[in-house]
Amino acid sequence: MTDNTGAHASRAAIAAYATGDPALPAAAEWAVEAHLETCADCRTHLADAVRIGDPTLDSALRRVWTELDARAPRTPAPGRPAWSRWARTWAPPTLAPRLTTGVLVALVAFLVDLIAPEHTPTPLVLLVAPVAPLFGVAAAWSRRLDPLHELTASTPRAGLAVVLRRTAVVLAAVIPVLAVAGAFTGLNPALWLLPCLAFTTGALALGTVFGVDRAALGLGLLWTALVIAPTLMNLGAPQPLRQAGLPGWAIAAAVAAVVLTARARSFTALSDKN
Repeated sequence: MTDNTGAHASRAAIAAYATGDPALPAAAEWAVEAHLETCADCRTHLADAVRIGDPTLDSALRRVWTELDARAPRTPAPGRPAWSRWARTWAPPTLAPRLTTGVLVALVAFLVDLIAPEHTPTPLVLLVAPVAPLFGVAAAWSRRLDPLHELTASTPRAGLAVVLRRTAVVLAAVIPVLAVAGAFTGLNPALWLLPCLAFTTGALALGTVFGVDRAALGLGLLWTALVIAPTLMNLGAPQPLRQAGLPGWAIAAAVAAVVLTARARSFTALSDKN
């Protein structure tokens, strides 16, 4: 294996490896290959052996390297800025369409209230505010909506921490829009903020059983059928969105938070419900 070069592979072994000499034992072949990975001098000897022992192969390799060098960019590709890498740890690209939908729903409701304030007995912003974040929450932890769900769920920091992080991004995007819309329409922030938080935590809590996307969809449809639709048909203002209903929303949010904490481990399981 070695000669007067000390710890290096012998020239004979390198030449036999370069030409694929069947007389070279398999153990010696593996030893030479492992040594070449860490020894630049022996790789130089290997290049010499190829050039001398197989000129045709050497010529082909030189052409390949010449073409690669000609096509290679002269400057390295710019890396992603630090803020972009940080943002991706909080909100994956798959969250953007759902998040945008929630913001657009709030904006459309706001525009309707500005253009036709007498359209409903209750401002439309107030009606959609509790469920506006559910569009983004549905994509916070979903096998069907996230093509990289398996990879995300198998990372060491997966689970409730990722779900809460993505939900925080959703709320940070939707709540300011609702706050501005509520201020223009003269709404008490508590009338929509507490229901909004209750629906968000409720979707996450129910998501530990049914899946977050299914829970968000179910709560959204239920709210639409029981509150939004009757109000738009002028069947009276919804009782849950009055001042007297605020303690109930606070209790609902607290109960959902307790359930979510108790069942946090369900988010680390790669089950069909997710």
